[in-house]
Amino acid sequence: MSSNPRKFLPVLGLLALGGCGFTPLYGQSGGTTVARKLDTVAVGNIPDRTGQMLRESLETQMHAAGAPDTELYSLTVDYSIGDTAIGIQQDTAATRNRFIANAKWVLSPIAGGPPLATGMATTENAANIVDQQYFALTLETDTVNQQLADTIAAQITSQVAAYFNAHPGA
Repeated sequence: MSSNPRKFLPVLGLLALGGCGFTPLYGQSGGTTVARKLDTVAVGNIPDRTGQMLRESLETQMHAAGAPDTELYSLTVDYSIGDTAIGIQQDTAATRNRFIANAKWVLSPIAGGPPLATGMATTENAANIVDQQYFALTLETDTVNQQLADTIAAQITSQVAAYFNAHPGA
């Protein structure tokens, strides 16, 4: 019976990560978990229906235990979505739209003072334009907007979590 040395490569990779100081983002940091810090972030209102979708997604991703009991930080987000026709037929009719979502965010202490961290998040998605009833077209657009909001929220949550991980005393 021969032993295949390749089966030990994943184990060696994990050992190498531990040796270089790698720690999971949501692991213990200075006695307080990043997840607990995220639970203390109050997400500000974001205008328009797409902003409401983003705010809801941010709250879902940041507040694992539900609404925060104690709010120590305020997250404000400037969010916009643009669209461009990318599938153009000879008769100039569009057959596909590209949606690009951008968000600028600022994390500040609720008690006042200068911002602790700022960042940007961006993503894009696309949808086919077909001859549909109004309801179906609205449903498809809402689905794309929700996907954009979820992706932007994941990026912002990761960036804020990385800040808390790097600044455990914040």
